[in-house]
Amino acid sequence: GQLMARATSDVEVLRMFTGRGFVGLLNIVVLVVSVAAVLLLMNWKLALFSMATFPWLFQTVTRFNATFRPLSLQIQQQLAVLTTVLQENLAGVRIVKAFAREPEQIELFDRQNDALLDLNLKAAQIQRRAMPLMDFISNLTTVIVLWYGGSLVVLHSLTLGELVAFNTYLALLVMPIRRMGFLISMMSRAIASGDRIFEILDAKSEVVDAPDAIPLPPISGHVRFEHVTFRYSGLETVLRDVSFEARPGQMVALLGATGSGKSTIINLIPRFYDVTSGRITVDGYDIRKVKLESLRKQIGIVLQETVLFSGTIRENIAFGRPDADLETVVAAAKAARAHDFITSFPNGYDTIVGERGVTLSGGQKQRIAIARALLLDPRILILDDSTSSVDLETEHLIQQALDVLMKNRTTFVIAQRLSTIRKADLILVLDRGQIVARGKHEELIEESGIYAELYEMQVRAEREAAGAVAAATRAQSESDGRPGPDGHARALGRVTTDGRR
Repeated sequence: GQLMARATSDVEVLRMFTGRGFVGLLNIVVLVVSVAAVLLLMNWKLALFSMATFPWLFQTVTRFNATFRPLSLQIQQQLAVLTTVLQENLAGVRIVKAFAREPEQIELFDRQNDALLDLNLKAAQIQRRAMPLMDFISNLTTVIVLWYGGSLVVLHSLTLGELVAFNTYLALLVMPIRRMGFLISMMSRAIASGDRIFEILDAKSEVVDAPDAIPLPPISGHVRFEHVTFRYSGLETVLRDVSFEARPGQMVALLGATGSGKSTIINLIPRFYDVTSGRITVDGYDIRKVKLESLRKQIGIVLQETVLFSGTIRENIAFGRPDADLETVVAAAKAARAHDFITSFPNGYDTIVGERGVTLSGGQKQRIAIARALLLDPRILILDDSTSSVDLETEHLIQQALDVLMKNRTTFVIAQRLSTIRKADLILVLDRGQIVARGKHEELIEESGIYAELYEMQVRAEREAAGAVAAATRAQSESDGRPGPDGHARALGRVTTDGRR
């Protein structure tokens, strides 16, 4: 919400000033200088007398700008807060409804909206006091010129025609000066918005290409962590002296409790963050010494929270390779077990998925993400094999697609399923940022108490999930007057009490 407000509202305020306000302000400056020069040439005494109010006008403008600019910044910040509240409620509308929190969220929105209204009313009050004063000063200048100029005409020091001409030139400044208050307020808001925009533009990325970085050549997928330690800025250490090796084509399963460091490891491989100490190499290259683009183009990522863009299905699958032809896209979709449901849509691969893939189910989005990774054909793959949010048939299709995706690729997987854990070539058991056990399933189940405990938790979780699905299916069958689902559950190969299929 904060970033969206800066990218929309703040940019629009700055655009309005640079497109119109700046030109208007420049026009006023040029006009004032030109007319002042003409007036000085006509009668320098009367010209200096007419400029007697300019210091007062300048002081008024300066005081107005000093008051209005900080207030404009507060308005833009409060608008960002309101945008955040709106964005969160739109994105989480189902959660809000599920917990019956509509009145509280409406009250929160109204409270933030009222705060924005109060700030805008305060700004209007400042403008209400400043604008009439600027008009009064500009009109006072005309009164001074007529009074002093009239006395000069009476004394025959100035002709009536010269006074009329002088006053006509002076009148050219009246409307610009009146507009100055509006333009100054526009400039104040633009400066405040510009400060917020440049806070983002001037922010330095912590992960950048080294000056001597080289392109990473095509890799085989040999990954090494060498005494890697990592901590987020200002926070405690989340990885401590982590070392392991993944050979080309191996599957490495990361297992551990929440906060043990699994996500940090998979975020370090594509350099979303840089290690605090130690190093990570890919095929012998230190990833900090190769170009980011060349590294990330050879890494595929499929996580549980699938992100799709509001284009067509074809565009989403070809996101990593926009130049891919339809035949290649279809081949990737077939391998990901997504072709059948895509062709069931009236527009097929040209179907618009909507914002964040809202028109697709969770399983459909995940299979499109798998097809996207397959099309990229990476040598290193990072994935989360959790399929807890989909039905049994979709889970089976996704698992088939993942098996195709992982073939002959170095794969790092946050293990959620027993079948994945057992198939892994190397299992890393993490606890509080350290590797406390490593090896294959058969070794760890005998040697590591922590692994045995985590594995038993996975067995229990899958058993309970299978029981819940069976119970729901049995209840549905009984309500429809059909036999129970026991045979169907067995046919689907659900997990038995010892964790085998």
